[in-house]
Amino acid sequence: MSQELQKIENFIAHHHVLSLATYSDGRLSACNLFYAYDNQTQTFVVASSEDTTHIQDITINTQVAGTIVLETDEVGKIQGLQFRGEFVKLNDKALAKLYFTRFPYALAMLPTLWKIQISFFKLTDNRLGFGKKIVWQREVM
Repeated sequence: MSQELQKIENFIAHHHVLSLATYSDGRLSACNLFYAYDNQTQTFVVASSEDTTHIQDITINTQVAGTIVLETDEVGKIQGLQFRGEFVKLNDKALAKLYFTRFPYALAMLPTLWKIQISFFKLTDNRLGFGKKIVWQREVM
């Protein structure tokens, strides 16, 4: 694993909510979702109802973007992650277990699980220098 990806995944591990943006039929939408993250596949696992706007959007356009941010007023501590990926229904029992291990109370609601297969990360981390960016992109095969 690259050093850049390790820094990005360390940031991800310290948070649990992402903001997601979707687009379909000329309409933008945004929401917040709790997530579990799999370091082996660079995949977020989220739970969401099929009647939400963002899920209706991804049935038309599976490409999504999002962010995770550390809220701070101190410029030298600013950190934020941008990502892009493909959002699809989850059919992986190991990834489902990962989500329910992180959020065991969610199991009682029997949610539909989805995955975001990441293709691009960009982490801004001012602790490494003002405006320092760390970029990771999945290799195209």
